[in-house]
Amino acid sequence: MTLPAPTSQPSHDQLASKAQAWSALFSEPMSDLVKRYTSSVFFDKRLWQADIAGSLAHAEMLAAQGIISAGDHAAIERGMATITREIEAGQFDWQLDLEDVHLNIEARLTQLVGDAGKRLHTGRSRNDQVATDVRLWLRGEIDLIAGLLADVQRALVEVAAQNVDVILPGFTHLQVAQPVSFAHHLLAYVEMFARDAERMADVRRRVNVLPLGSAALAGTTYPLDRERVARTLGMDGVCQNSLDAVSDRDFAIEFAAAASLVMVHVSRLSEELIVWMSQNFAFIRIADRFTTGSSIMPQKKNPDVPELARGKTGRVVGHLMGLITLMKGQPLAYNKDNQEDKEPLFDTVDTLKDTLRIFAEMIGGQPGPQTGAKSGGISVNRQAMRAAALKGYATATDLADYLVKKGLPFRDAHETVAHAVKAASDQGVDLTELSLQQLQGFHPAIEADIFDALTLEGSLNARNTLGGTAPAQVRAQLARHQARLGA
Repeated sequence: MTLPAPTSQPSHDQLASKAQAWSALFSEPMSDLVKRYTSSVFFDKRLWQADIAGSLAHAEMLAAQGIISAGDHAAIERGMATITREIEAGQFDWQLDLEDVHLNIEARLTQLVGDAGKRLHTGRSRNDQVATDVRLWLRGEIDLIAGLLADVQRALVEVAAQNVDVILPGFTHLQVAQPVSFAHHLLAYVEMFARDAERMADVRRRVNVLPLGSAALAGTTYPLDRERVARTLGMDGVCQNSLDAVSDRDFAIEFAAAASLVMVHVSRLSEELIVWMSQNFAFIRIADRFTTGSSIMPQKKNPDVPELARGKTGRVVGHLMGLITLMKGQPLAYNKDNQEDKEPLFDTVDTLKDTLRIFAEMIGGQPGPQTGAKSGGISVNRQAMRAAALKGYATATDLADYLVKKGLPFRDAHETVAHAVKAASDQGVDLTELSLQQLQGFHPAIEADIFDALTLEGSLNARNTLGGTAPAQVRAQLARHQARLGA
């Protein structure tokens, strides 16, 4: 096919003035205010790659079905290649008058290849086109997020592997409860992020379904092969109901829910990092490159990264609420309301990716700015952790367990230990600082071996059950995560 001479084609501006496919029905042009209010091109242009990929798959199918000619198909491919180069080079002229990414690309294609570009829209609508584009784009973003979730897990596993024998107090109600391995504590977050990765994979499966070919809402009279398009695009299947296909945004809401859970886990970790970094705890130090100072207090090092991540969690959860509210009152099928799905979805993706990327770096460490040598993002103060674990009678439960093994019912052992803790508290000493004679005064079954059980190490080692904090169990969990993550 010989392409029409460029000089015979209308300019981009001329196409913009004729862009509205409905223009012949109307007696006056759209007002500039309405153009600005309804336009989405300056935020949905990020969908350009998905839009071109979907259009190329659609064109290939139209040609295979004999709906357009092979020459038209070849022209469309060449035109799309030119548009791709222009966008990548920053030379594409995005036009407000052309309203959205779809019409901008279609108008430029028609300018480049003439009638072939006009035939591309055969058998589809912008309704099924945008639904396809968002799904294709989100699928790729989920794949990137899965990689970032793995990076965060690897960083946590790396720090955990270096701190299996470091002991800190475990808390319930923010009160000292029992001693735990610091590695065990970090691996709790690895479990959370692993579940997040599983959820993202599950969401991806429902994202990766093709709406294209549903047209505006009722399907089309053309003999489309929708399964062929799905295979070309690497999608797992096609949407089975045209009304649902063009109006469904469950996949976006489900992604936002999964993203919100990721951010909730980040926020929980952030809260702990903030507390641990405070002088009252001094459990950790966050590298200077991830902190900021104060404009008035020269002694301050502020944990801005975890604080901001904690704040951005509210932003992502807010987008989830916005998307749910967006959909709650919509009748079938497509409504213009759905233009409002993109900005919250885009911002959720951007916020989540940025947060995961910086947390992987902050936890795992990156090359230092001067020498290039790797320096950990988090430094552990094991002495401060140990000192804190020795406060609050963290091994009281171990004394109760000791008495149970001597034959006491647990409730009786619990009451006996409560009396011992009260006596130690009144004297201002730890349980281990009570003499054997004093301890035997609470129960005669107590023997000299009790002091082994009441040490921090004894407490940890005693919890040698699957999922427990004993170093042997923690190392087994580390090996499992390392094998899973390739760490």
